[in-house]
Amino acid sequence: MEGPTKHERLIQYIQQVKIGTKLSVRTMAEELGVSEGTAYKAIKEAEMQGLVSTKERIGTVRIDRKKRGSVDRLTFGEVADIVEGEVIGGAAGLDKTLHKFVIGAMELDAMVRYIDASSLLIVGNRQGAHRCAIEQGAGVLITGGFGTNEEVKHLSNELGLPIISSKHDSFTVASMINRAMFDRLIRQKIMLVEDIVTYSRPVETMRLGETNADFKDLSRRVGGSVFPVLDDRGRVVGMMTTKDAAGAPDTQLIDKLMTRHPITAAPNIPIASAAHTMAAEGIDFLPIVDKNRKLLAAISRAEVLEALRYAGKQQESGETFDNLISAGFAKVPAHHSSEWLYKGRITPQMSGIFGIISEGVLVTLMTQAARGLVREIGKRDHVIESMTTYFVRPVQLESEVAIHPKLLEMSRKSAKLEIELADPNGLAAKAMLTVQLIDPF
Repeated sequence: MEGPTKHERLIQYIQQVKIGTKLSVRTMAEELGVSEGTAYKAIKEAEMQGLVSTKERIGTVRIDRKKRGSVDRLTFGEVADIVEGEVIGGAAGLDKTLHKFVIGAMELDAMVRYIDASSLLIVGNRQGAHRCAIEQGAGVLITGGFGTNEEVKHLSNELGLPIISSKHDSFTVASMINRAMFDRLIRQKIMLVEDIVTYSRPVETMRLGETNADFKDLSRRVGGSVFPVLDDRGRVVGMMTTKDAAGAPDTQLIDKLMTRHPITAAPNIPIASAAHTMAAEGIDFLPIVDKNRKLLAAISRAEVLEALRYAGKQQESGETFDNLISAGFAKVPAHHSSEWLYKGRITPQMSGIFGIISEGVLVTLMTQAARGLVREIGKRDHVIESMTTYFVRPVQLESEVAIHPKLLEMSRKSAKLEIELADPNGLAAKAMLTVQLIDPF
């Protein structure tokens, strides 16, 4: 069995280094017996993986990779941004995380029992409470735009525990923080490309100046049929496929055969967007690039579909507007077993400016019904390509409505649907919908 490559040994070395340690290309090269160029490439990949950070006048430092969407680990700096606050002390501790909030709406003696290290006390103009919190190892969020005395500021600077002043009252501040954390819960469920790509897995590539014979050799050796083509700066400038190579002489440069301006994606786009792109463009391989189009990794359609299946099985981590709108609607038995019917009640929260149901809510209800039908019959998810909506007449609040989606046509790539929404007085809205299907679950 073959041992790890030089590159793999370097990455393992970096992973084992203590957090906060400075890394040197020369030192790594000497210790592991590799060239400085190889060590430099490993550091650059480690930086993309979030293992190290390179800063001016500091150098390259091993850091703790933070997981995206961590909800319960807000930093004091993030709280300051959320509440539109001003940091009046302890700025050195803004990167510290906190584990709980304490609202100081009680006497100081009772308050002390709830304050501990790494917590944040939310309190008004009570300087005794400010000092007590700092002494307990907690940060302070002062509401109402008040400040604190110089003694407390000095202590906070000495201990690196932030004091933040916000113009908002305690109730508003608590609501703002709660809203921000709720938004994080929703974002946490959105799976991004960077959540599934493996940066450490090398991508087989070709270079400008190579020939069709080189493509055939690479294809035989690794069993692939599509490869990104890079320029001398590592930027993706083309894609070379078996179809491009067919019929061309072995001596032909791939510069003349490859598909230029290939479809690529950034690592921070949702998986659903990547699936849509691959389905729309008819591609099974998607290079992942940075803002300079330098290759970071690549994903296949199979990996994207597997991620979508996983994402669909996750429990909800917070309710979106779509979830809230459709919460009171459920599928009910129709007159014919082949028909679909959803029923629910129009609540006051769904009203628009004239006291009737919002047109946007109507559209959401109809598209949600269509999604349920496509998922059940086609075992697929989809993205909407076009929708034409007709609002026949206003729907009154507290009305019981029925939504009837009908599948008109379904192919391997798309589907067409008709959706009708009726209240007790008859047809109220109708829509024609064309969707692009994502591959089966």
